[in-house]
Amino acid sequence: MFDLIIRRARLTDERLVDIAVRDGKIAALGSVQGEAKSERDLAGRFYLSAGWIDSHVHCYPKSPIYHDEADRIGVSTGVTTVIDAGSTGADHIDDFYRLTRAATTQVYALINIARTGIVTQNELADMTQIDADAVEKAVARRPDFIVGLKARMSSSVVGQNGIQPLARAKAIQKAVSGLPLMVHIGNNPPDLDEIAALLTSGDIITHCYNGKPNRILTPQGELRAAVKQALLRGVRLDVGHGSASFSFEVARAAIAQGILPDTISSDIYCRNRLNGPVHHLAHVMSKFFNVGMMLPQIIDCVTRNAADGLRLTQKGRLEVGYDADLTIFTVNEEPCSFVDSEGERAEGEKQLMPLAAVVAGKWHLTDQGKANHVFAL
Repeated sequence: MFDLIIRRARLTDERLVDIAVRDGKIAALGSVQGEAKSERDLAGRFYLSAGWIDSHVHCYPKSPIYHDEADRIGVSTGVTTVIDAGSTGADHIDDFYRLTRAATTQVYALINIARTGIVTQNELADMTQIDADAVEKAVARRPDFIVGLKARMSSSVVGQNGIQPLARAKAIQKAVSGLPLMVHIGNNPPDLDEIAALLTSGDIITHCYNGKPNRILTPQGELRAAVKQALLRGVRLDVGHGSASFSFEVARAAIAQGILPDTISSDIYCRNRLNGPVHHLAHVMSKFFNVGMMLPQIIDCVTRNAADGLRLTQKGRLEVGYDADLTIFTVNEEPCSFVDSEGERAEGEKQLMPLAAVVAGKWHLTDQGKANHVFAL
């Protein structure tokens, strides 16, 4: 007896499959025989993928600047797993962990190399904030919660310290068994070439399509040589849209040259959720139809690629034995309008609408699923 069978789900390659769930895991795929305590029939009308993973959010509720509720940006919008990107450092990571245990959405954290996290917006202007021992002890205490490190390397954050905080972050990374390091890029100094030169395989450049002068493209529109070399070493690109870090112009030019993101993430918190330009992960994902990506590529960026980049070894794939985290969605094909972080407006014809999320085998309607009367399951 299965706990749940979802029948005639439509995959991004247009195949129809049944998916059976037992004890929070995917138990069978294909044409599933047998009975379940609950069945849902998508009748080929709705897409299903592995559960969406947002690799860059801010959901520590007590953060004075960048905060939100995990379920508000998670299951309510079809996202089954979120990774908070450095809201907390060693001083508050345990409190953050405790708070997340009440969430339906599965929450992980990238620990900020600064003890206080993002309490101020210049946490790395004071090098005494970087306490390697405190980070190591936090990782040892919470190995199943802390999945990486975060260093924000832009001028407003590092002050006069230039590249030094990143050098310290790389030393800490070695001490914690090479956990992934996500590096925020923005205005210089430090110059992106300096940052890229220090990054190694598995490190993540977030805000990869920002429109600031310190961007991944040269003034001639070519990929910077230092970034190209970093990518060849296995450095990954994350979108991290946010309030000020995504440019349609940069994304179009980069993707046209084959410089695709490894992961599409929102950098969401309450203000850019409510007021835009982020709103929710599906809204950010939908913008990538406008810059040259196809549905299977977009979905890979929030499933298998996200899981691989953050070593979430039981997530991101529709395979037997993997976590039964699933997202059910549709693609609305009607005129829609999008705005990037630079204020550029783009007209589109496709928009992703998440309708339900399955987290550890449990079914949850999204806000849009509750409001969409066509989705009567």
